[in-house]
Amino acid sequence: MRRRDIGMLAAAMAGLGAAPARAQAWPTRAVRVIVPYSAGGATDIVARIVTEAAGREAGQSFVVENRGGGASIPGTQAVATAPPDGYTLGFIDTALVINPGLFGPRLPYDAMRDLAPVGLVATSPLVFLAHPDVPARSLAEATARIRDRAGQSNIGHAGNGTAIHLASAQLLLAADAQAALVAYRGGGPMLTAALAHEVDYVFSSIPACKPHIEAGRLRALAVTGARRSAVLPEVPTFAESGLPAVDAQPFFGVVAPAGTPAEVLERANALLVRQASKPAIAARLAGIGYEVAATDRARFAAIIQADTAKWTEVIRRSNITVD
Repeated sequence: MRRRDIGMLAAAMAGLGAAPARAQAWPTRAVRVIVPYSAGGATDIVARIVTEAAGREAGQSFVVENRGGGASIPGTQAVATAPPDGYTLGFIDTALVINPGLFGPRLPYDAMRDLAPVGLVATSPLVFLAHPDVPARSLAEATARIRDRAGQSNIGHAGNGTAIHLASAQLLLAADAQAALVAYRGGGPMLTAALAHEVDYVFSSIPACKPHIEAGRLRALAVTGARRSAVLPEVPTFAESGLPAVDAQPFFGVVAPAGTPAEVLERANALLVRQASKPAIAARLAGIGYEVAATDRARFAAIIQADTAKWTEVIRRSNITVD
């Protein structure tokens, strides 16, 4: 071979070896992890548990930056427009797949185009609850009562377009029933209203409602998810109760700006997403009502695409709009 050809071959071989080296090296400095919510909420809690463990393993800081407000849109946009170098990631939740159906072309980003999935981390089953004064001791009795009362029953939710709102809408579609959907300014006020029997039913996350179930202040009728919750093993799933189409289950995952190198995304998946599968982290998440659901990048991309289509259809059929 001529000396020039040998040099070109050597350069090509060096290029082939560069990607794994870069992946192994990342991160070499602090990584910013944007959470598009205020501190203390569910997404923030999961993000801090996982990033703390990832930082210990990587020997670099994963710094959580809270950017709350605006239905998670400003914080998510900050991820979508960040340099695709692996040093800005986003820790997102189900709003990512709900917002396209709510806002359509008003969204300043396209999740499919502008974000790169890193992986799903965990899910949080929802519990459908009734006030004890409501004479329904099962999901079947509750849905029959809602149908019989022809719009006189009411279901509280945590705000227009929230995962809990869409879970309520999905239930009514699946049960072919009508009820008034009553909006509150967040999950806390919603549960307060349920405890006071201002509303008959609510969906809630397990961590928020478990103390009220144990005290008999609210009655758990069914839980979303493919299997019963380890935290509430006595509560049947919606599938067991005859409504498998009710599958609303908030998720928590990691994304990066589109264009982030694939090898960095794989390393981020190994550091952040797979942390949740480690026994100590999984037990910590389970103890507060979350279920580990660590996936690879392709599986998370498929979930984002399927869930966006699903919730867009629920929003359309339920005539849900936002200002």
